[in-house]
Amino acid sequence: MVFESPKQSNTLKRSGSLPDVVFFLIMGGLSGAFILLIVLLILADVLYTTPADFMAALSKPEIQSAFKLTIVTCTLATILSIWVATPLGYLLSRYRFPGRWLVDTIVDIPIVLPPLVLGLSLLILFHFQIPVGNGVFQLEAWLRDEVGFPVTYEWPAVVLAQFAVSCAFAVRTMRVTFDQIDPRAEEVARTLGCHRGQAFLQIALPQAWRGMIAAATISWARALGEFGPILVFAGSTRFRTEVLSTTVFLELSIGHLDAAVAVSLLMVVMAVAVLLLLRWLGAGVAP
Repeated sequence: MVFESPKQSNTLKRSGSLPDVVFFLIMGGLSGAFILLIVLLILADVLYTTPADFMAALSKPEIQSAFKLTIVTCTLATILSIWVATPLGYLLSRYRFPGRWLVDTIVDIPIVLPPLVLGLSLLILFHFQIPVGNGVFQLEAWLRDEVGFPVTYEWPAVVLAQFAVSCAFAVRTMRVTFDQIDPRAEEVARTLGCHRGQAFLQIALPQAWRGMIAAATISWARALGEFGPILVFAGSTRFRTEVLSTTVFLELSIGHLDAAVAVSLLMVVMAVAVLLLLRWLGAGVAP
């Protein structure tokens, strides 16, 4: 056994503490700079407007209508996202099938695609004319004339534009969720007579509730901030297809900067509330 003198021990401690201090200064400095930027952005919005201006802007009928439509469309887009993301995330997590890599890549396309391009693609999809017999088939015309449910430049277009992006984030969250769930319990259930559907519904799905809450929260927050696809595919008609994200654009376009800042602050509050809900339900990282 080798014994160190107190002088040698103190020297080692001092030499070991300096790199640690440098490490934490660098890591903390870089991290703190980003946190400070976010805080300053929010603080700038808060200081720019007064409570009176904030309440005056939110009392406008058009902004109240946009707020209500935002709540409805974000919720519908989230429900659709979870409905699709849960089975798709499960399949990508549990099974290796032909073309799996292609499906995995396609899911990420809405995440990396420029928002305006996604909105334009939706617009083309619904208005593309396909020759059929002596005429042409157009999805939007068929929905409007035969089904009586027009989509383009109506509120369903807002939901579809939000869903196209938010669902991709939900799929990623659900796949990670099922990756973290041990599949052995499902295999045991199948050996005891359960078919795949029963094993999924009775074993895997109950264990994935935290991930489903996280996916729903992320989807709702992502739908809240969607702008480009909505502007192209649904438009920004007041009292019809206007949501909070397009309200900021409309208020800026007519020079009402105070109203635009007030709506921006409202969206910040809504986003923070959603994140706090995520933390409170224990679906994310503990604060």
